[in-house]
Amino acid sequence: MNSYDLSFSVLSVHAIAEEMTCIQTVLCFDAAFESLIHSSLLVMCDLLIFLFSPSLSGKEDFEEHAEKAKTLPESTTNEDKLILYGLYKQATVGDVDTPKPGVFNMRDRAKWCAWEAVKGKSKEEAMSDYITKVKQLLEEAAAAGTS
Repeated sequence: MNSYDLSFSVLSVHAIAEEMTCIQTVLCFDAAFESLIHSSLLVMCDLLIFLFSPSLSGKEDFEEHAEKAKTLPESTTNEDKLILYGLYKQATVGDVDTPKPGVFNMRDRAKWCAWEAVKGKSKEEAMSDYITKVKQLLEEAAAAGTS
């Protein structure tokens, strides 16, 4: 479920709560029953937000690690840099959407191939893999005494 779906779900539950208030007026429910229904629906909203809040903060965590990736040492291998590039593009754009560069454009071709290698991963999975890879590289750099 993405943040749009979650927002829609939360708005739907709030709309149901409002609808119940209207029904209460029409059917003359007593105030205690109306309050119970309204409270129950609001608790469901809070539960939805709680359950899906990790995915909402995942983008912030991803952006934080994208900044940290800029501090990786120069000794970071091109292979690792390409893995990060592919995961970053998949997380931010989605599946590769450009034609494969020609053989004489080796740099762009390598980047395109790294992006193509993660084709089909969801944006959330690519973000998670990117964060994991950045953490791994930062730990390796710290263990090697470089930064």
